[in-house]
Amino acid sequence: MKIRPLPIVLTAVISAGLLVGGWFMYRNEADLKPLDRIATGVPGVVNAQPVIGRSSVTVNLTLDRDANLRTIYDTIATKGNDIIGSRELKLNIEKAGSSDKLDDAWASMLFQVAQAMDHREYAEIPAALNKAQGGNSGIQADSEMDDTNVYITLKDDKAVKYIVLPRKANTMGAWPNA
Repeated sequence: MKIRPLPIVLTAVISAGLLVGGWFMYRNEADLKPLDRIATGVPGVVNAQPVIGRSSVTVNLTLDRDANLRTIYDTIATKGNDIIGSRELKLNIEKAGSSDKLDDAWASMLFQVAQAMDHREYAEIPAALNKAQGGNSGIQADSEMDDTNVYITLKDDKAVKYIVLPRKANTMGAWPNA
């Protein structure tokens, strides 16, 4: 009996293609689409793209002007718990709506906010926001907090800046999403 290599190679390639294709379809239909539907169903979310990794689930979001970050995070974490599991949920918000005025206001309060976060004195954050709001006319600053993050929203008449600061210490010492 002579073994022919062509049928063996073809069978292996077709089997690998079916396995990989099936895995991508399952991941798309069972994980990504439901999480996308959950995220886009939250008021204030214009567009959402979930990215599922080994240790974290990152949801890339485009938000409208009246979005509430704490509500968005809580809804995605609660309704998507079956998909997220024990992985960390991260929100990555597109910065298309920010302005120089808002960036300057954020820079002026950054040291006070960073100190409050480092010392876990979260009650100092609204005071820092109020001080920056008073020093920058036309800017509205709002902050909220839950068990995992501090959410800061800065608005002026034209733009919005959303900041999500994790309450656990960051190993790099900087906030990559600010």
